[in-house]
Amino acid sequence: MAKEFSRIDGSLREFIGQQGMFFVATAPSEGGRINLSPKGYRDTFAVIDDHTVAYLDLFGSGVETIAHVKENSRIVLMFCAFSGAPNIVRMHGQGEVIESHHGDFLTLKARFGNVPGLRSFIRVHLTRVSTSCGFGVPLYEYLGDRNQLAAWAEHKGSEKLVEYQHEKNAISIDGLHGIADTER
Repeated sequence: MAKEFSRIDGSLREFIGQQGMFFVATAPSEGGRINLSPKGYRDTFAVIDDHTVAYLDLFGSGVETIAHVKENSRIVLMFCAFSGAPNIVRMHGQGEVIESHHGDFLTLKARFGNVPGLRSFIRVHLTRVSTSCGFGVPLYEYLGDRNQLAAWAEHKGSEKLVEYQHEKNAISIDGLHGIADTER
């Protein structure tokens, strides 16, 4: 049965910390494409306080989440239990893109450490936290993180990542502004 929470409490923190992946969904204000992205790698998500979370935004094939958050700030994060007791946690909120020129970038980077392929952070100020049963979510076994993204970013190096960013991450598929900074 669904339950709404006024904050992220200890049991929710524990559940979130046990998950090997989560999902992020955003959409432009009008028309355009809805974006749903799986996010992995342990230790790339943090509960900042009872009403704020953040995660590392790593280089990838597109820039939809960043573009949508910059346009309207709407975002929802979802964690599912793929093992153990069934559970789903959804966190709705107002997102904020923290690029390298932002005053909080270095503070967040210190919290997460040096991760190859870091593009920005997404910080979310939560407006709703809820759970649902998760009875329909299948059981899967977590085998570990893939290393291809980190290896790709390390191989490219800082200069080539900036070039990639200008080529692939400046504009979303719907023509919205993507990421702007060029420092790593």
